Amino acid sequence: MSIHSSKLEGILLIEPKLFKDERGFFMEVYHKNLFHEHGIKEEFVQDNHSLLKQIGTLRGLHYQRAPKAQAKIIRVTKGAIYNVVVDLRQDSQTFGKWEGFMLSAENKKQLFIPKGFANGFCTLMKDTEVQYKVDEYYSPNHDRGIRWNDPHLAIDWPVSVPVLSLRDEAHPFFTEADL
Repeated sequence: MSIHSSKLEGILLIEPKLFKDERGFFMEVYHKNLFHEHGIKEEFVQDNHSLLKQIGTLRGLHYQRAPKAQAKIIRVTKGAIYNVVVDLRQDSQTFGKWEGFMLSAENKKQLFIPKGFANGFCTLMKDTEVQYKVDEYYSPNHDRGIRWNDPHLAIDWPVSVPVLSLRDEAHPFFTEADL
């Protein structure tokens, strides 16, 4: 397994080492000691699994406020997504900046997102399945979001007319968000 930093401090792209033969493959998806060496020391408390049936389904941009903020490790086990993270840490040099990552069942990459980031993704294939670990339980009172198409962020999504939930359509713009 190899772990790479991104342009946003704290965001890590995790690439598994794949062992293949005629029977299939094996890979590690979590290795506590290796993760600790790269600064991932969170204790994950919940695993989530999401099925998204349509291409162009967009979820996000979501985050939870402190003290219930969440760190996440995201991976795709079927299909593909374009995953976007936005830096919400007001004391960060990259505050308000975003970065996108291609995660798929084929490339088997995982993304570590520490506390202090909003996260969203758009499906690139139908029947995509996304699995992610979180280090804090869901808290409706701390749950927040930012509009996916905020002109201030100018995220280059792979879709112009996504499939959205009513909740995601109603998120405030970045400058109005409850960070």
